Amino acid sequence: MTNYLVRAGKRFAVLIPGIIIAYFSVSKVFPWFDKKFPVALAIFFTYVVGAYLLIPALLRLLRLIVPTKHLQAYCVTPDGFASDPVNIGIIGGRQQLIDAMQAAGWSVADKHSIRNVTKQIISVLLSEPYASAPMSSLYLFGRKQDIGFEIPIEGGTGGQRHHVRFWATVYKGDDLNFGTIAWHVRRGEVIGDDTLWVGAASRDTGFAFIRHNVQITHMIDPNTNAERELIVDGLKKADLVDSTQSVKINAPYTLVNRALLGFLHSDGVLKIIKLK
Repeated sequence: MTNYLVRAGKRFAVLIPGIIIAYFSVSKVFPWFDKKFPVALAIFFTYVVGAYLLIPALLRLLRLIVPTKHLQAYCVTPDGFASDPVNIGIIGGRQQLIDAMQAAGWSVADKHSIRNVTKQIISVLLSEPYASAPMSSLYLFGRKQDIGFEIPIEGGTGGQRHHVRFWATVYKGDDLNFGTIAWHVRRGEVIGDDTLWVGAASRDTGFAFIRHNVQITHMIDPNTNAERELIVDGLKKADLVDSTQSVKINAPYTLVNRALLGFLHSDGVLKIIKLK
């Protein structure tokens, strides 16, 4: 009962800033835009200011005051909310990782730029694949992903793809387990052929609203274990795997995703591949 009340209190605390910003948007922001633009554009601009500027700024300020504490079993959004489970690891150098993933059919995600984001929006509107579309930033080890890969779903729209984000880290000795993996390496780049690339693999199935700021995001398929196995099987078929092992990092769990009505299943296993 106590845990339920604590969770309810935290959710209500997140709701309060949203109510305040909604009131401010309706009473101040919308009237300002309404004087300058047609009502439809005024509503759209008010939504953009509230969802993409005011709410994220307030939540990120909160995270500076109260840092996020979470299990290393999943990565988090820039606002500190739980996101994709950590489920795959690959041992090898950076270029070795890129060569292996590309040989298995994956494309390196493009960096965020006005040109690439515009291209991504057009691909969604025209239902055309964009094999290397930019990915949103998620955080592990206190930093955003070092590299991401993706495969468009055949016959799917621009909002459907298999994708995985990787963060570089190191480990101690030859016995890989939860205790020997360096979970707090904050450097953006780790050099060496024995780099451990810790990844979060998932599948985008469409679009949804983010529950805490009403931004548009991807809806994720709940079965994240299947996405991990897709990577493992693809690298094995390409004959690139030297060895595999499984590291238990958490008990099986269901994670409430940031997408409204979204949730993710994980068996709590980090499957690690050592490349040839």
